[in-house]
Amino acid sequence: MDQEDNVGERDKGGEGVGGEEEGTQKENGRLMLADGVADRGPKSLTSGSGQQVSNGFTTSAPQSPREGPGTATSAAGTTSGPSVPLGGLRTLVVQQTSLERPRETWSKKMDFLLSVIGYAVDLGNVWRFPYICYQNGGGAFLLPYLLMAVFGGVPLFYMELALGQFHRSGCISIWKHICPIFKGIGFAICIIALYIAFYYNTIMAWALYYLLSSFQPTLPWTTCTNSWNTHNCNRYMSSDHNVSWSNSSTSPAEEFYTRHVLQVHRSPGLHQLGSVSWQLALCLLFIFIIVYFSIWKGVKTSGKVVWVTATFPYLVLVVLLIRGATLPGAWRGVVFYLKPDWEKLLSPGVWIDAAAQIFFSLGPGFGVLLAFASYNPFHNNCYKDALVTSSVNCLTSFLSGFVIFTVLGYMAEMRQQSVDAVAKDAGPSLLFIIYAEAIANMPAATFFAIIFFLMIIMLGLDSTFAGLEGVITAMLDEFPHVLAKRREWFVFGLVCVCYLGALSTLTYGGAFVVKLFEEYATGPAVITVVLLEVIAVSWFYGTKRFCNDIQLMLGFYPGCFWRTCWVAICPCFLLFIIISFLAFPPEVKLFHYKYPQWTTVLGYCIGVSSFICVPAYMFYHLLNAKGTFKQFVPFMPYLQHLANNKVHLRHYE
Repeated sequence: MDQEDNVGERDKGGEGVGGEEEGTQKENGRLMLADGVADRGPKSLTSGSGQQVSNGFTTSAPQSPREGPGTATSAAGTTSGPSVPLGGLRTLVVQQTSLERPRETWSKKMDFLLSVIGYAVDLGNVWRFPYICYQNGGGAFLLPYLLMAVFGGVPLFYMELALGQFHRSGCISIWKHICPIFKGIGFAICIIALYIAFYYNTIMAWALYYLLSSFQPTLPWTTCTNSWNTHNCNRYMSSDHNVSWSNSSTSPAEEFYTRHVLQVHRSPGLHQLGSVSWQLALCLLFIFIIVYFSIWKGVKTSGKVVWVTATFPYLVLVVLLIRGATLPGAWRGVVFYLKPDWEKLLSPGVWIDAAAQIFFSLGPGFGVLLAFASYNPFHNNCYKDALVTSSVNCLTSFLSGFVIFTVLGYMAEMRQQSVDAVAKDAGPSLLFIIYAEAIANMPAATFFAIIFFLMIIMLGLDSTFAGLEGVITAMLDEFPHVLAKRREWFVFGLVCVCYLGALSTLTYGGAFVVKLFEEYATGPAVITVVLLEVIAVSWFYGTKRFCNDIQLMLGFYPGCFWRTCWVAICPCFLLFIIISFLAFPPEVKLFHYKYPQWTTVLGYCIGVSSFICVPAYMFYHLLNAKGTFKQFVPFMPYLQHLANNKVHLRHYE
C-alpha cells in the first residue's frame, strides 16, 4: 500500500509538472512533456500543422528549421518499441528548441502582402516606367519588359522570399546558414540601403512642400507674378487663347519647381552646393518623424500603417485615370504611349532598359524581401505570394502609364505641340512640372493637387519603411544580445543618421546630389551584390539543397523552369545589366547642367565603398578559417569546401 501511495504521489506530481510544462510549452514553444503511460502508448512523429510526439501530445507547427519536429527526443527511448507497463515510471523530456527570443510575426497575412506591394510599387512605377516605355518603342517595349520579368525579375523575387522565410534571418545573419564566406553581401546591402535613404526621402520632402502649397485657392505654380519668376515665364492656361508658346518659354510650374522649391539657380554645380533650404529641412524632418513612429515597434506597427499607405495610391490612380480620360486630347497621349515601334527592338538599349526597369521595380537585393519573409509562418505559401505581388507591381506600372499619358496628351492639345515635345522631361520633373501644370488646368485643381501629392508621399513612405526595416532586421538578427531590447533607440539612431546624411540633398544644389546617387552610387553596386547572391545560393549552397528547403516549407519541389533560372538565366540576366552599364554609361544631365568627369569618378567611388565589404569579409573569413593564404590559390574548390562544411546542418536532414 505504501508503494502504491508513492506511485500515486509520483503520478500526481508528474501530472502537476505536466500541466505546468504544457503551459510553458504553449507560451514559448520550448518545453514538452513526454509520457510513457500504457493507455496512450508510443506514437510516431507525424507532419502537419500540429506535430505529434511520442506521447501523443501535440506541439505547435515549427516556425523555423531550427524549431522543426525532428528535434524531439526521448531520454527513456520511448519513441518506438513496446508500450511501458502500467504503473511504469513517467519520464519528463525537455525539448530545447531554441535559446533565442520568439521571433515576431505578421499579425495578418494581408499585412505582409501589402507591405511587399507597397515596397515594390514606388515612385518609379509612376514616372520611370511610362517614360521608358514611350522612349523605347511604346507598346513594343512590353515584349522585352515581360520577358525580363518572367526570366529574371520574378525568379529573383521568389528566391529571396523563400530564403527569408526558410532561414528566418536578415540579410547579414542568413549567410551563416548558406555560405559564411559571402557574409559581406549582407553588410553591403545595409550600406546601399543607407545611401538610398539619403536621397530617396528628399523626393518625398519635395512632394510635401507641394502638398502644403496646394492649400490655396490659386495654386502658386499657375502665375508668373511671384518673386521667383523670370521674364521668360509664360502663363499658358487652358483659358488663355492669345498666348503663344515658344521654345524659350518656361512655364510657371517649371519655375516654381526649379527656382522656388529646389532653388538650383543659386548653385553652379556639385562643386558649390550652397546652403541648406530650411523649408525642405523641416519637410524632411516631418517625413522622418512619420517613418520613425511607423517602424519603431516592428512589423506589428508598420503592418498596420501600410493598410493606408499601400491602398490609398490605387484609389488616387483610379480617380486620376478617370479624370484624365475625360480631358480633351487624352487619346493623343494614349496612342503615343502604346503605339508600337517594332524597329526599336533591334536596339540593345531597349533590352537594357527593360532589364534595369524590372529589376529596380521588383527590388530584389535590397534585403527587404528577406526581412519581410523572415516574419512569415514557416509553411506560408511564398510561391503564390511572389507571383501575386510581382504581377500587381507590373500591372500598376502599366496602369500608371495611362494616368500619365492621358494628361500629357491633354497638355499637348492645349499647347498645340506634339506629345513628344511635352514629355521631354524625365524623372521627378515629369511629376513636379508637367503633371503639376496639368492639374492646375483642371477644374477643382486644388483637390486634385492635394490627392496627387499625397499619393506621391504614400508611395515613397512604403518604400522607406521597407528599406529601413531591412537594415533593422539585419542588425537585430546579427547582434541580438545588444540590440534586441533596444530596438526603439536603435531605430531612432538610424533615422538620425539618415536625416544627417540627407542634408546634402537639401542644399540649393541638392537635386544634383540626388541625381548622382540615383545614377551611380546605388545602381551598379546593388546589381553586383545580387549577382553574387544568386551565385552563392545556386552554385555554392546548391540548387538541390535550396529546392529541398522549399519542398520542406511548401510541400512541392520547384519545377525545372525555376531551377534553370536560378542556376543560369538569372546570373546571365544580371551580368548583362552590369556589362551594359559599363559599356554604355548613362549620360547624366540635369537642368542644363552636364556633370563633369570627376563627378562620375565620385559616383563610382561611392558605389565601390558599399561593395568593398564583400571582398573584405572574404579575406577576413579565409584568414580566420586557415590562418594563411595558401588555401586561397585553389579558389573554387576551397569555397565549395566552406559551403559544404561551414553551413549549419538542420535537425530534420
